[in-house]
Amino acid sequence: MKKINIIYLLSLLAFASCDDILDKGPLDTFTNTNFWKNEGNISGYANAFYEDFTGYGNAGGQGDFYYKTLSDDQGASSFAQWTYSTAPATSGNWKDSYVDIRRANIMIEKVTGTSMDEESKNHWIGVARMMRAWDYYHLVRMYGDVPYTDKALDITDEGILYGPRNNRDEVMDKVLEDLNFACANIRDVSSKNTWSRNLAYAIKAEICLYEGTFRKYRKTEDYQTAPDMEGAKRFLKETKTAAAYIMGKNYKLGNTYQGQYNSTNLFNNSEIIFFKQYKQDIFSHSLIDYTCSSTQLSGMSKDAFEAYLFTDGKPLALTSEDKSDLPKLIKKATGDVLSITHLFKVRDKRLEQTIDSAVFYVGRGFTRFNVGMSMTSSTGYGVSKYDNADIPVNYRNQTGSNYTHAPLFWLATVYLQYAEATAELADSGGEAITQSDLDKTINLLRDRAGLPHLSLNVGFNDPANNHGVSSLIWEIRRERRCELMFDNWCRYWDLIRWHQLDKLDSSINPDILLGANLSADPEITSNKDVKLKGNYMDASRGQTRTFDKRHYWYPVPTGQITLNPQLTQNRGWGKAD
Repeated sequence: MKKINIIYLLSLLAFASCDDILDKGPLDTFTNTNFWKNEGNISGYANAFYEDFTGYGNAGGQGDFYYKTLSDDQGASSFAQWTYSTAPATSGNWKDSYVDIRRANIMIEKVTGTSMDEESKNHWIGVARMMRAWDYYHLVRMYGDVPYTDKALDITDEGILYGPRNNRDEVMDKVLEDLNFACANIRDVSSKNTWSRNLAYAIKAEICLYEGTFRKYRKTEDYQTAPDMEGAKRFLKETKTAAAYIMGKNYKLGNTYQGQYNSTNLFNNSEIIFFKQYKQDIFSHSLIDYTCSSTQLSGMSKDAFEAYLFTDGKPLALTSEDKSDLPKLIKKATGDVLSITHLFKVRDKRLEQTIDSAVFYVGRGFTRFNVGMSMTSSTGYGVSKYDNADIPVNYRNQTGSNYTHAPLFWLATVYLQYAEATAELADSGGEAITQSDLDKTINLLRDRAGLPHLSLNVGFNDPANNHGVSSLIWEIRRERRCELMFDNWCRYWDLIRWHQLDKLDSSINPDILLGANLSADPEITSNKDVKLKGNYMDASRGQTRTFDKRHYWYPVPTGQITLNPQLTQNRGWGKAD
């Protein structure tokens, strides 16, 4: 008998009943033949999908915020090389996604056959189809063409189990079908941490923006597939429709930018669509500890620092404000501090709510809130946006003890999606973008950031624009970068979908591995623990990250190809290219 392909192993988890997803407990098995007739049981089964959302991580594990340092936003405390240098034998990214897809397919088939009323039945089928779409989206984003199935396979289904990879465009068309069903059928409830129609639309907006821009910008020589402008416009229109739905609901921006990231209670936050709840001494994470402990932080890069606009609405090359990046040496009884508070006064307010007010590194530590551990940063710039001074220091500095809630989908991201999709559609010859489109999205974010409004006629061409796009699209991309700094590994996947991954080549773009200007430190030349490039802290650790177009795809795990010879390897990753 043939071996069963590991991607289709069944993992059955999570049965219980309660209104709050976090409070639902798992059981290992079910034996009741009436299990699928009980909506509470189905709700518990669906709770296993909640683990797809990592948030800030679980206990001491890493999450989706801050830790993903493969971008031009951070200089990592340990050099961030490409995710893979050779094809691995196994991968949790591949295996776990297919486990969840099988779980979703089982749920769809079982719920379809129940005697529940149609509304209840379609709600739970919608949840399963939404999460099946979510998993296929992540698989396609990483691997491109992937095996697709919409049924719960068993050992008799060898033709599918050992079939070839499906074209990634066809898979994403199936994903859109699932999303449309979910948006039409999942219950329209206001809860921020249970399955809701608002969540379905938020997921749809994210996925469709990725797919629309990916199809527009991919290059034939890199993907062996030509750009698909009609497909791009179709997905961008779906993005705009989904985002508009959320914008028409009862959400509004929070009072502060940082408030989405360092709160112990997101239930009442008007901006939040869906979040991951943590509870003190019960279920926690370590994100704050990682960004305020004695272990060196992965700090903001010089390239990211310079992306923030000045208060006149102009970029670094064109501003009339003081464009100096030089800290001031402030004498204090507790120790001298290299302060950048004065730099914040002429910059986008989000910068001040994202990094610390001091530059710090080995030999010149800094203690945030004047309590806790002395910190150092790989670039001199800290990461403070997730921290909260009101949390007791033993809960801030203790691994696995942080209990701030993690935003997963929220209004600011929807504004960015709507604005980008609308601008990309107009750029592709679709319907025009209007000033109203900017005023109800980007300019609301700029109001909170203390910046002048963006106009359709930007009024300048930023010399830093190296993406080959219009000034308007460049400024919308800037807004996305600054608004989502260090969030959800966004920057890496943005560069993929814009076909700009070569911007992570440090031999071509050295500023992505540089940090703060340290020339104000009178002792810096004698500090043997800090490497400089000119006046700037060098986080390269003597290494270079060189771009190769094969990095647009992850390699298919070789163990999967052994199990199923019809699977082929992605180009550039070895055998069966």
